[in-house]
Amino acid sequence: MSALAGLKRAVTDSIPEPLAERVLPWKRAAFRSAGVTSSAPAETRLLIAPVNSAGQGFAWARAAERLPGVSAANFMYRGADDVFAYPADHSVPTAYFVQNRRWQAAQRRAVARGFTHVLVESGRQVLGSGSTPADDVAWLRSRGLQVALLWHGSDIRRPDHHARREPDSPFRDGQYGEQSRLQEITEANHRLQRRLGIPAFVSTPDLLTDLPGATWLPVVVDVDPWAATAPAAPLRRDRPIVVHAPSRAGLKGTAAVTPTLQRLHDDGVIEYREVTGVPASRMPQVYGEADIVLDQFSLGIYGVAACEALASGRVVISHVAEEVRERVRAGTGRELPILQSRAADLEGVLRGVLADRDRASAFAADGPDFVRAVHSRRRAAEALAGFLGEREGGGGSRMEDWTDAR
Repeated sequence: MSALAGLKRAVTDSIPEPLAERVLPWKRAAFRSAGVTSSAPAETRLLIAPVNSAGQGFAWARAAERLPGVSAANFMYRGADDVFAYPADHSVPTAYFVQNRRWQAAQRRAVARGFTHVLVESGRQVLGSGSTPADDVAWLRSRGLQVALLWHGSDIRRPDHHARREPDSPFRDGQYGEQSRLQEITEANHRLQRRLGIPAFVSTPDLLTDLPGATWLPVVVDVDPWAATAPAAPLRRDRPIVVHAPSRAGLKGTAAVTPTLQRLHDDGVIEYREVTGVPASRMPQVYGEADIVLDQFSLGIYGVAACEALASGRVVISHVAEEVRERVRAGTGRELPILQSRAADLEGVLRGVLADRDRASAFAADGPDFVRAVHSRRRAAEALAGFLGEREGGGGSRMEDWTDAR
């Protein structure tokens, strides 16, 4: 540490935090830069916070703004290791969210004054540390805000229940390293949902098994950027490119399919690419270069990654449980255009695709239309309309430069 840096830290540590925030230039600059969350003027103002998983908080905020008289904003805290860099209306570093009491007070006032509705993601604290999620919800409701809980997947999908209903579950026989931790988290979140008794939304249809009374809020994927980077139809190469991009390999069944894929790669049947740690902005190019995209082989679900691959017009292969397919069929009148395969069947499915490329390509061609119909902002707005008390038309959101705590 340089002498100047050491002096700066010594000065900072010697001044009480609330005073330091006001008198030290670098602290004032950081506070100004952090800002607080705000929304455009509207009768109904929705906040979605604090996770923004796969950029969906931001996407759902834009969907909500289709409803007349609604503006929306999403807020998230980001760790220093956030390699995906999904867009957000407002974000602050995780340490700032957890430690900065002056910012927390300013954010509380901004939320109470600036919003009418809040979607709390993943049972997390939304107003900083020092309180529980239940405390935050109670505080918001006591100030007249309408609050609902929004669940993304591993935050509410109980491992023990999943293991009983899914033969290929990663939670069978203690296979998944973080299983005990996930069990504790999901049980706590189910208790929170029961205790609060407020509306619940889930982002994928499989989660309706875990929360039967919830509303399916479809993930939103804008087809155009994905389709634009994949102009050629798939399967025109002799040796097709097969991509698998597991965000959490232990939950996606990656280990169960890797030996098969590596063998097919070594035999020259396919060119296999496993992709990790790629920023969200580069994923359209990754999928656009592929012929076949493999999603997951253990959970029996589909989510954002599968929808992005479908939007690219690629052949998508994954294990999606029949119960999930039937929910999509019943709720939308459409068939999910994902080729079914369990891990043990993957080689046969891949060879079948290569044996009848025209049929597989025609199947892939349904992907963009499916995503436009089922995973659009319009469809998400319809799901939110009841909670917001509105029907489907504009709005806006912004991050306010909060120069001083009031």
